[in-house]
Amino acid sequence: MKYVRIFFAIALAFMFFSAFTLKNVDKPVYAFGVAASFNDSVVYCTEIQVLDSIELDKTGFLPKRDLYAYQLKTYLEYDLQKPDYTCMIYFSDNKKKLEKEASKVKSKYKKGSGLLLQVVDPAAFAFKKAQE
Repeated sequence: MKYVRIFFAIALAFMFFSAFTLKNVDKPVYAFGVAASFNDSVVYCTEIQVLDSIELDKTGFLPKRDLYAYQLKTYLEYDLQKPDYTCMIYFSDNKKKLEKEASKVKSKYKKGSGLLLQVVDPAAFAFKKAQE
């Protein structure tokens, strides 16, 4: 009986201390982008993508998020020849929340009169790790 108590005490301590190490497990970060222009009726939207080797900072923001929006802007300007687009990036470490946000954003643009929502081909554009 004495050994059983010791075994359970060790097992309980192991579970207790391992709970603190589980918080540091890297969660994937997901993102999608939207690009709109006042000069064009087409609104471009990317699919939800996993950002490679990225962690959110302590406050829950995506580091260098402006560079991800700039990647989308560069793709539109140089590959699709669509200048003057304003690009926004949405991100989260919870894919379901981001899918809900994406459906909200897309529905707002679909409701707008005269706006055409066009999905950017995932084979043609993917977010890359932002480097300065």
